[in-house]
Amino acid sequence: MTTYDPTRWLPHRPPFLLVDEIVELEPGVRARGRWVLRGDEWFFPGHFPGRPTTPGVLLLESLAQCGGVAVLADERYAGRLPLFGGVEHARFRRQVVPGEVVDLECVMTRLSARAGKGHGVARVGGEVAVEADLLFVLADVS
Repeated sequence: MTTYDPTRWLPHRPPFLLVDEIVELEPGVRARGRWVLRGDEWFFPGHFPGRPTTPGVLLLESLAQCGGVAVLADERYAGRLPLFGGVEHARFRRQVVPGEVVDLECVMTRLSARAGKGHGVARVGGEVAVEADLLFVLADVS
């Protein structure tokens, strides 16, 4: 299986790069990625002491980053910057803890020259952890 480094497309870097690898890519259509939570991430000591849990907002961001790869891999949007425009229908189904692998998938449901929408699902061991519709605007990088 061929995997891709998400930094090929995303401007994000550690500690805010929340996708370790892209495992499947259809530019402008969808991307599947993986985020491995090793347990030493910066947020675990404070969220929550004695019971480390991945913040839901970071799971949403990881889905958005996966979707960002799908958009930016399309040559029509190269050099643009997808910025959050909103989140709809977010549902958190299970906690995600240190040592787990989060499988990410974001499918573009609408995409234009200025904005778009994608549906993201994050799973752990095949079980849905979070899903949401992600809205974004495409900004020029200057």
